[in-house]
Amino acid sequence: MVFRRKIYDKMLEWKRRSRGGTALLVEGARRVGKTTVIGEFGRREYKSVVMVDFTKPNRRVLSAIRNHPDDLNVLFAELSFAYNVRLYERDSLIVFDEVQRCPQARQLVKSLVADGRYDYIETGSLISLRRNVRNITIPSEEEAVGMYPMDFEEFLEAMGDVVTWPMIAEAYSKRSPMGESFHETAMRRFREYLLVGGMPQAVAKYAETRNFGDVDVVKRSILKLYHDDIAKFAGASAPKVRRIFDGIPGQLSKKEKRFSLAALEKGARRRSYESSFLWLADAKVANIAYNATDPGIALALTEDDSTMKVYSADTGLMISQTLGDSPFTEGALYEEVYSGDLGINEGMVIENSVAQALAATGRRLFFYARYDLETAANRMEIDFLVRRGDRICPVEVKSGRNYARHSSLDKFRAKFGDRLGESFILYAKDVMKKDGIMHLPLYMASLL
Repeated sequence: MVFRRKIYDKMLEWKRRSRGGTALLVEGARRVGKTTVIGEFGRREYKSVVMVDFTKPNRRVLSAIRNHPDDLNVLFAELSFAYNVRLYERDSLIVFDEVQRCPQARQLVKSLVADGRYDYIETGSLISLRRNVRNITIPSEEEAVGMYPMDFEEFLEAMGDVVTWPMIAEAYSKRSPMGESFHETAMRRFREYLLVGGMPQAVAKYAETRNFGDVDVVKRSILKLYHDDIAKFAGASAPKVRRIFDGIPGQLSKKEKRFSLAALEKGARRRSYESSFLWLADAKVANIAYNATDPGIALALTEDDSTMKVYSADTGLMISQTLGDSPFTEGALYEEVYSGDLGINEGMVIENSVAQALAATGRRLFFYARYDLETAANRMEIDFLVRRGDRICPVEVKSGRNYARHSSLDKFRAKFGDRLGESFILYAKDVMKKDGIMHLPLYMASLL
């Protein structure tokens, strides 16, 4: 099942603008749908496409890449023969899928782009790991773009709903309420999205069966794949990487969601775990948010990398992790979560979904936290900071009914008011402006 993905439009723009002058590198977690959408793009937008899968490459093609890098005619002949595809000058696409498995192919991109006969797209996960770039020159001719799990808009379309999202986008643009009936419908579908998640295989299974139990089986197979990848590719850091990855739900379920190493290992030091956090970020299976201690236009300049929050890249996968200790995974369990009757930490799920939505827009994630034991006026925590133009927009996430209290946001606005744009609260109710704060439904997070 092929779904419409927003990255398709970015690939179209790259083709139009680049005209063969660069290769496109699509980075994303495994099973996020890179190969499917790029294959569809190649079939629709070119006269022919060659998909070179480096997880199971053709030996003769590998030999041409490794032994004849200066003779592109040999490579093109081998590609055409191996995949039984005729290549057309300026109308064929060559795809290097999972290119991190063959660093020599990535290095060859410079020569391929300079040759100019065909267009090139690379895909990869763990693309920047040291082992995958050792002894090669990274081509400056690459344009990189991230690919993420399906967002709520893409999920709705996959479910055959082409009405709800345009209404959401219009309500956001006008800052006007959706109306009770439409809002309740949107929230029901949003809760479905949270449970299913945005991994295309899980979405396809749900579109087919509408059964959460069937979807859970798919998600657990993806989690197993991630565990296998950690064991295979994280080297000596694998135990630490797995501890962090498996610890994400537990850390987010706490009142203070900042990641605590003490919960993973007694006496653990940040320095010894630093590369493990980066591994998960590079693998695109986790989104990391850093504390911006003096929020301004350049949030990264004041980031405190010793204080971070770690989110799962896909909320649906995290729910399967959370329910992993349950002796059963039938649809009834998910139905209870869906209706809100099970004791699962909803705040954890909701905040993770907002992090996922913001990350999918290409933003780095930042929050603000200050812990002053002596002066209460200086104690505050803002869930997310979003830069819009030359202004910083603070974002508070409310999962429960107690959305009227926002003391941290009030203190933050008082302290940094001259730097701020709109202030937002994301919550389960309809659009509303109160106390100078824009209150938006949770399903609007990706529009910020």
